[in-house]
Amino acid sequence: MVVLDAMREIQRTQAQDLAIRWNCKAAKCGSCSAEVNGRPCLMCKTRLDELPEDNAIRVEPMRAFPVIRDLVTDVSWNYEVNKRIPAFTPREDANWLMGQEDVDRVAEFRKCIECFLCQDVCHVLREHDLERGYFGPRFMVRMAALEMHPLDALDRTEMLADQAGIGLCNITKCCGEVCPEGITITDNAIIPLKERLVDRRYDPLARLVRRLAGRRRK
Repeated sequence: MVVLDAMREIQRTQAQDLAIRWNCKAAKCGSCSAEVNGRPCLMCKTRLDELPEDNAIRVEPMRAFPVIRDLVTDVSWNYEVNKRIPAFTPREDANWLMGQEDVDRVAEFRKCIECFLCQDVCHVLREHDLERGYFGPRFMVRMAALEMHPLDALDRTEMLADQAGIGLCNITKCCGEVCPEGITITDNAIIPLKERLVDRRYDPLARLVRRLAGRRRK
């Protein structure tokens, strides 16, 4: 039995008006996100026999988002952030051939089921309420998938610094620890984006090369 089973049984037998969001019960829709004993997780993936038997199990809504009712939270802010990120834009000279290494690099990021557990556990959103200046780990992953795509033409590094607030991330790696898909968020997405931003903004040789390239285009 998993936590979602227990919550549905409580809903059936004791509290018919208990609000729970769920859908697939297969850890693929990301709907049943909650906090069990203080840890963000999917209720459908958290087994009761793996939790301590000597204490009561505490099930709470995600702390980083406004509560609508009971275990249901308002995650609509995430979709507003998603709209702000420029979509995949292919280069004009793209020949649509990719090496397997390039495919593998971005394939991991596309496993995200948008459960927003990484957003919930991130201390910038959870403790400091900095949504206006920080996109959060889920959207660092999305921007990494776009930035590392060899056929994409756009440069989103300025957005990373000025709007996404990537500098606020102090790479504690807690986001990757709660990801049900096992995405290595910090090492494979956030740190490479930080390095890309530093190279673009502060590497004098790279700045000179871009300046000369701009002059040639003129």
